[in-house]
Amino acid sequence: MNSSSQVTKTKRRAWIERGIAIVAVLNLLLVLFDLTYLNVRSLYFQTIPSLVQMYDPVKGIHPHPETQRYLAKVAALEVQLTQSGVPEVEPSLTELRSYSDRLIQDHPFPNNGTLATIQQNLQSRTAAKTSFVAFDRFWSQDYLAQDNWQTELAFWNQQIQPLMAANYYRQVNRFGQSIDYFWLIDLPFVLVFAIDIAIRDRAIRRDLELSRLESLLRRWYDLFLLLPLARWLRILPVTLRLQQVGLINSGLLEAEVRRDFTIGFAKEITQVVGIQAIDQMQNAIRRGDVMRWLLYPETRRTYVQVNDCNELEVIISRLADITVYQVLPQIQPELDQFIYHSLHHIVEEFPGYRQLQIVPGMSRLPKRTTERLTKNFSQNAYQSLVKIWSDPEISEIKNQLIKSFRASLAVELQKKHNTKEFEDLLIDMLEEIKINYIKGITNAEIDHILDEVKQLDRTA
Repeated sequence: MNSSSQVTKTKRRAWIERGIAIVAVLNLLLVLFDLTYLNVRSLYFQTIPSLVQMYDPVKGIHPHPETQRYLAKVAALEVQLTQSGVPEVEPSLTELRSYSDRLIQDHPFPNNGTLATIQQNLQSRTAAKTSFVAFDRFWSQDYLAQDNWQTELAFWNQQIQPLMAANYYRQVNRFGQSIDYFWLIDLPFVLVFAIDIAIRDRAIRRDLELSRLESLLRRWYDLFLLLPLARWLRILPVTLRLQQVGLINSGLLEAEVRRDFTIGFAKEITQVVGIQAIDQMQNAIRRGDVMRWLLYPETRRTYVQVNDCNELEVIISRLADITVYQVLPQIQPELDQFIYHSLHHIVEEFPGYRQLQIVPGMSRLPKRTTERLTKNFSQNAYQSLVKIWSDPEISEIKNQLIKSFRASLAVELQKKHNTKEFEDLLIDMLEEIKINYIKGITNAEIDHILDEVKQLDRTA
């Protein structure tokens, strides 16, 4: 086959697919109309009566005989009132009151809201507290004579009569189910869809060498076009077909739906993983694994070391270095003040200090002496500490000191009351993290994370 004929065939196939997509849209509109017809029929009855007359037979709908008889009685009453006046129609009014009581008791309306609307309108019109009283009062000589029967019947024809006239009943088949002939309208569309699916299935199996089952699974959503039940599901294949032929662009909608799904899924996964991790850490603390892991690294089983060192000893050593080289110089003024007050308190305790204060010129001597001692002690002590701490010969002693500190700490932490206190504190801290951070993760935070991920993908 030459290229021109191939292009022609491709274009023809594209036009066929577009035509079938339009047919699917028309079918979907008919399905939605049929599904909502009974709920909207009252509106159709008042605005498009010809549509109701045409479509009622499809749903097996007939005017309800009880309400039709009632309306016929009202029409006859109106003729009598025109010809003879109110005093001559008491038998007809009595009959209407009886019909009204039966109407309320039998409730021949498939839609409960219809009778409720009729009752509310009549109760409001007659100022009656119940629907029985409202009907009896409306169909009485005193009421019609007092309030002008023409006005009241005009109200009836405008507010009540359309609701009653729209009342209906549906025929049932021998199985007790309501008659519905929509399947006859839907059948031509289903045949068109079946033929199209068969042609697509054959082409896919030929081009991709797939089995019949694999081919059907490739376009599983098309099967909704053939189902006689739950026809509203056809919205899925119709939407996909419209997108495939280029009649709509649902890319933004798909992206938003996918994003909403990702946010919800990520939130659940984050909470589950975070809570599970914290629960495992709490269980490890209760078993004493954390203390053994920190204080006795040599007992760790099947543990992957990132580097060949004891992290606890390194942390202690690093904290000591930071304290000596960075923290102490920053707090030296406060340290000098502390040493000064301590020495001054010691000097005050010397014998004869108070007698010395009485001697002229000697009252300030202890203070000056204390200040000089404080300054010399603070500077010399810190310089000596730095010199000693930096001395390579002291390194071994320092390492031994850290090991001894760790060993002593381990001994103390192994004491039951200390271990219990630290374990409880760690467990409570993890529980607070779980409540305040893991369980408190919001959709907005996940949404922000997804925005950051998207930004990283763009810059990568």
